[in-house]
Formats: sequence, C-alpha cells, structure tokens
Amino acid sequence: MNSASCPVSGAGLGLRRSFIDELAAMEQTDIDFLEVAPENWMEMGGAFGRKFTAMAERYPMLCHGLSLSIGSPAPLDEHFLQRLKKFFDKHQIRCYSEHLSYCSDDGHLYDLMPIPFTEEAVYYVADRIKRIQDILERRLVIENVSYYAAPGQELNEIDFVNAILAEANCDLLLDVNNVFVNSINHRYDAESYIKAIPTDRIAYLHIAGHYNEAADLLVDTHGADVIDPVWQLLQKTYTQHGVIPTLLERDFNIPALQHLLDEVSTIHHYQQQYKAQHVSNG
Repeated sequence: MNSASCPVSGAGLGLRRSFIDELAAMEQTDIDFLEVAPENWMEMGGAFGRKFTAMAERYPMLCHGLSLSIGSPAPLDEHFLQRLKKFFDKHQIRCYSEHLSYCSDDGHLYDLMPIPFTEEAVYYVADRIKRIQDILERRLVIENVSYYAAPGQELNEIDFVNAILAEANCDLLLDVNNVFVNSINHRYDAESYIKAIPTDRIAYLHIAGHYNEAADLLVDTHGADVIDPVWQLLQKTYTQHGVIPTLLERDFNIPALQHLLDEVSTIHHYQQQYKAQHVSNG
C-alpha cells in the first residue's frame, strides 16, 4: 500500500468559487477532502476569505500550485515560498503539490511548458525541489504533466519522472488522465507507465476529463467528464498500487455541483470495489 506523505484518504474534489456556497450549505457529502490552487486564495480577504476558512475547517485541504515554475531558468521566488508557508500553516494544509513543468522566465508565460527530458534537467530540477522543501519545511509533491512536444529529449518520460523523484526525494501526484492523454499523443502504453512508478512515491491521484482534438491528439482541458478508458486506467492504478486518495479536477465548463458529486461517488465506487476484491482474495 501507499506510504507517501499525503494524510488524506478517499475521494476529493477541486474547490471552485462557483459552487462554494452550495457546498457549504450541504450538511453531508461524499467528499473526503478538497484541493485549491493557493495562488487563488492566499491573499483573499472579505467574504470569500471567510468562506475558504470555513471550508478548510470542515474538510481536509490540499493545495495544488500553479506558479512555482519548478523547471524555470529563472531563480526561485523565495518570497513567494515564504508566503505559501504562512498560508499552509494558517489553514493546516495537508499536502502541497506542483506541476513538473515551468511557467516563467523573465515573466509568467500563463501556460505549463515541458521541461526537457534530460539528465541535466533531472539534477537542476531536483536541486530546486530540495531548496523548496527546505524553505517550506515540508515534502513537495510533483505532478506528471501533459505535454505536446519534447524538445531535446534524452530520457523517456517515465524515466525522467522517476529520476527526479529519487534524486530530490520527493513524492508524486499521479495524474491518471495526463498519463492517458500522453500515451495517445506520444504513443506509449499507459498501463506500463503506471506500473513503472514506485508505489511508495505516490501521494495521491488526479482524475479529469480532456478534449479530443483528433484521433491521435488529446488536449488536457479539465473541462469535460471523465471518460470510460480513464476510469478503467484508474482501476488498473488501484490494482497495481492499492487504493490511493483520488481527486476529481474540473476547471472549465463546470456543471452542476451534483454532477461533480456523482463523479466523486464513482471514485468511491471503484475504491470500494478494489477493497472488496482485495478482502475476498485475501
């Protein structure tokens, strides 16, 4: 079973302002934890600041960053990291994850750019992660990202990710949808990728929808329902690594809250299905 440092369990949902009031009014839900982008909340005061505090007191809260820019050639923004640390301590944030990518140089690029899959990049990124962990005084969790080009590639994606996990001694947010999207776009076997990840490095999972641009080009949008092949890959992930906390992401075309809760319930269904099978086979 998983032993990475993410002290939550079950199924979670990415919290969005559009449904925070409706969620707050519900006495009981199937949601076990929530996740937010800290950049969207850390300076928030007033009514929304109070609403966030109430949610963080009610649900275990994770943070999934957008702007740390782990692979950037620019220096780390250590002032930003200190602000993050205060926010995490104030709201008892359980886990902090960021994208294994970069989004800035002289300024923000407003997109997640792929880090070259090279040995040099492994050591460069690992050193930055170590510094981040020192400042935050907590373990960083990195997410495998979707990408559409691999400039200067020397290593396979999975070898690159595993090398960083080992060199930086950090953990992984395994995005199951990103593995599926990349497996189509870059023609590799998604299940083999999942199997190659050390179980004890996986802190939690993301699952989401995507857009079919063409038969051989999928775009990771987080703007649609999770499709059956991705649900099936999630089941295979549980089979390989055990039940790991899993969060539903939805960033665009956000449907009614009940629709999202139904997808969270589907995560619970597959988790319970695995547990039942594991007990019967035990």
